[in-house]
Amino acid sequence: MSEPIIDVRDLHVVLGANPVLRGVDLTVRQGEIVAVAGENGTGKSTLLRCLAGLRPPTSGEVSVFGTPPSDDAAFWRAVALVAAEPAWYPGLTVHEHVELIRVTHEPVDDAWPDVAQVLERCGLTERADAVPLTLSTGQRQRLCLASALVRPSRLLLLDEPEHGLDTAFRTRLAGILTEYARSGGTVVMASHDPGLIEATGARHTVLSSGRLAAGATR
Repeated sequence: MSEPIIDVRDLHVVLGANPVLRGVDLTVRQGEIVAVAGENGTGKSTLLRCLAGLRPPTSGEVSVFGTPPSDDAAFWRAVALVAAEPAWYPGLTVHEHVELIRVTHEPVDDAWPDVAQVLERCGLTERADAVPLTLSTGQRQRLCLASALVRPSRLLLLDEPEHGLDTAFRTRLAGILTEYARSGGTVVMASHDPGLIEATGARHTVLSSGRLAAGATR
């Protein structure tokens, strides 16, 4: 069996006087899709931020690709995060935003989809020349996903990727994530959408009161 991509042991996070995560254990291997469900405020986003190296644990251990995650260039060459909507550049179009991400991460292997392919996959071809502030909520979410998919990565961390998306695109998203995992990538997502979780065949866990419990499995 391959070594874990993610290995979390007895993770505790306390914010102020509030315990958010309590003794979380999680192991994720290459090619897996893992979905973390749970009500708002149960710590899903905090867990993803810990995996991304953006929130230090109060105690416990977090390992990503064999080392503690860190907010540096080497880490982000392998990891793509879709979380809170970014501050868009007001003068750049949809195409230019996605192209900027790709150029930042060059060199990009020829096997990776180009900007036009990613825009088509995310249903943004007709909005390629629009600026983000003129897009709907769902279109901006698709732009966030396109920005993550246009550059090489080995791990996708997704915080409620279904946010603002219609049913048809959620089905397409499930296919995109499944294809990513089949190609050797790994996905961890926080999600409220049982349909998306089921369609991806994700290993399903539930956060409740800061603790991670096994839920439905594929």
